[in-house]
Amino acid sequence: MLKKLGRLTEIKQDREGQSAPPGQYLTKKFPVLTFGPTPKIDLKDWKFKVSGLVEKEFELDWKQFTGLPKLTLDAEFHCVTQWSKLENTWEGIAYRELVKLIKVKPEAKYAMVHCYGGYSTNVSLEVLDDDDVLFAYRHDGEDLPAEHGGPMRLVVPKRYGWKSAKWVNGIEFMEKDKPGFWEARGYHMEGDPWKEERFWDDL
Repeated sequence: MLKKLGRLTEIKQDREGQSAPPGQYLTKKFPVLTFGPTPKIDLKDWKFKVSGLVEKEFELDWKQFTGLPKLTLDAEFHCVTQWSKLENTWEGIAYRELVKLIKVKPEAKYAMVHCYGGYSTNVSLEVLDDDDVLFAYRHDGEDLPAEHGGPMRLVVPKRYGWKSAKWVNGIEFMEKDKPGFWEARGYHMEGDPWKEERFWDDL
C-alpha cells in the first residue's frame, strides 16, 4: 500500500508553497554524503543481527528479512547540511513489522542501529515506533543504490538524515541512551529537524 504522511508541525514554505523545516532549502536532487568508503555488500553474506535487551538474540539473512510484509510510503528527507528533498517513495519493511518478531524486554527504551562500515546511530524506541519508519531497500521505484545506503538503510523521516543510517546490519536494544557515530562527534542526540536539533550545542 502507498501511504501519504501528513505533518502536524508548523511549517515554513518556499515560493512554490512547498514546506521544509526551519533553516532548510529544498532540492529535487538527492546528494550523496558519506563518511568513509562505500561498503561492498554481497546479498549472500548480508546479515541483520537483533541484540541487547531482548529475550533472544538472533540474525536474519536477506531472504528472511525481505520476506516480511512490505510497506511503500512517501516521506520527506532532511539533511543536517540544510537541504531537504520532499518527494521520496520508499519501499521496505516497517520497523513495526520487524519488531513483531522480537521480544523486547520492558526496560529497553532506546536502540543503537549498527551498520556495515562501522557506522551507528542512536534512536529512541518512541521515535522508531511510528508508521513512517522503515528499513528501505528501494527508492523511487528502483533498488536502493550503494551510495545511498543499499542494499538497505533505515529511514526515519521525522529526524535529520544521519539518523536514517545507511548499510544497516543490526539493531541493539538498550535501557539508557548513548551516542552513535556522529552523536559522539558533537551531533545532537535527538536530531529533530523541526526543532533544528543539529548539534549538542543546541541542547
